[in-house]
Amino acid sequence: MAGDSAPGHNPGLTLAEQMIEAHGGAALWERLDAVRIRVAFGGTGFRVKLNKVPVRGTITVERAGQHVTLEPYPSAGQRGVFEGSEVRIESADGRVLSRRSQPRRAFRDFRHLLWWDALDLLYFAGYATWTYICVPFVLTDPAYELHPAGTWQEGGQTWRKLHVRFPSGIHTHCRDQVFYADERGRIVRHDYTAEPFGAWAKSANYSTGHQDFGGLLVATRRRVHLRRADGLPRPHPTLVWINVEDVTIVAGNQIE
Repeated sequence: MAGDSAPGHNPGLTLAEQMIEAHGGAALWERLDAVRIRVAFGGTGFRVKLNKVPVRGTITVERAGQHVTLEPYPSAGQRGVFEGSEVRIESADGRVLSRRSQPRRAFRDFRHLLWWDALDLLYFAGYATWTYICVPFVLTDPAYELHPAGTWQEGGQTWRKLHVRFPSGIHTHCRDQVFYADERGRIVRHDYTAEPFGAWAKSANYSTGHQDFGGLLVATRRRVHLRRADGLPRPHPTLVWINVEDVTIVAGNQIE
C-alpha cells in the first residue's frame, strides 16, 4: 500500500480506521452516549456452569468508561450493573441487593470451576458486550497496541487480521485478541481466550447478520466455537450464542 513506509505510519491503525468506518464511523460514535441492545444469549459454556439460560433482556453499553446494565436480571424487577472493577444487582429503585468488588479475581477459586452465580454471569456478559459494541471504535486510543497479522482464508473469503493487545485496565476476555475484517471492513470473526471459563476456552467468535441501526452497524448473530490448534473452529459445541433483536442509539443524556 502506498505510504506504508512513511515515518510514523501504523498499518494496524489504518486497518482499525477502516473497520471503524465500516461500522458507522468515528463521528457517529462520538455523538452517542450509549447503545441499547435487546438481546438473548445462552450456550453450553453457561449451562456447564449451572447458569439458567437463555437470558433475555436489554443491555445498555455506555460509550464512556466501562459501564453496562442488563435488565431484567437476574429476575423481574431487578437489574445487573457492570462497572469493570465491580458488579452488582439492584432493585428497580436502585437499592443494592448484592455486589462483588474485583470480580475477575473471584474466578481463580475452586467454586468457579464447578459453577457460576448471577454476579459471575453478569461480569462475563457485561465485559463481553462492552467489547463487542465498543470495538473497533476504541482502537484509536494509543493505549491499544495494534499489529496487522496477515490474512486468513475461510469459506471462500479472504479476511484481514488485526492483532490487538488491550490495556491492562480494560476488562475483556484476555489481553491479546485477533479481529478479522472482510473486504468491507466488517468484523466477521474474533479470536480470544475466554479466561473466566479457563485457559482451555480458546474461542472463535463468528459474527453475521450485520444490520444498520441508525447508522451503527451491528452483528445480529454471534456463534462462539472452540478453536483448534490450526485456527479452524470445532463445530460442536456452541460455547456461546447471541441473538440481537434490536439496537437503539442513545444520545442527549437519555440514559436512565
